Amino acid sequence: MKKLLFLLVMGVLISLSSCQLIGDIFKTGVGVGVFLVILVIGIIIFIITKVSGGGK
Repeated sequence: MKKLLFLLVMGVLISLSSCQLIGDIFKTGVGVGVFLVILVIGIIIFIITKVSGGGK
């Protein structure tokens, strides 16, 4: 009986920590994604200003 309870508790602990890990990875991915979108928009604006002769 104790072995079954131990396995049940270990299973719950492992699944909870993995859910937290997935959540942390998702939050990091969202942050990196937002950064990349801002970077790409900045590069596009830079290219458009250079092509259209901005700053002359």
